[in-house]
Amino acid sequence: QVQLVESGGGLVQPGESLRLSCAASGFTFSRYGMSWYRQAPGKERELVARITGGSINYADSVKDRFTISSDNAKNMVYLQMNSLKPEDTAVYYCKVRLIRDYWGPGTQVTVSS
Repeated sequence: QVQLVESGGGLVQPGESLRLSCAASGFTFSRYGMSWYRQAPGKERELVARITGGSINYADSVKDRFTISSDNAKNMVYLQMNSLKPEDTAVYYCKVRLIRDYWGPGTQVTVSS
């Protein structure tokens, strides 16, 4: 059974950092790319970052501030978020695409002074 569980969200002030983690199980982690998405209130879910083999992609809005990484030994994917802005406030989800997309329940990130 595929399972994704995010953690690490919280309330921070603008300019601070957070590191999100996603624990994956139920599939051969090293064979699949992993993605982070986010959804802010009243907005559509959007891709934040994707790591697939040796390829990494970021949304323009987070380039140079966020870093995605993965650990195949631990079946974990991470999102290091620096210089956070109020507009980064959202629920953050990790996703894997197998025969269909699987999502975690999400973790709330709130950036506010």
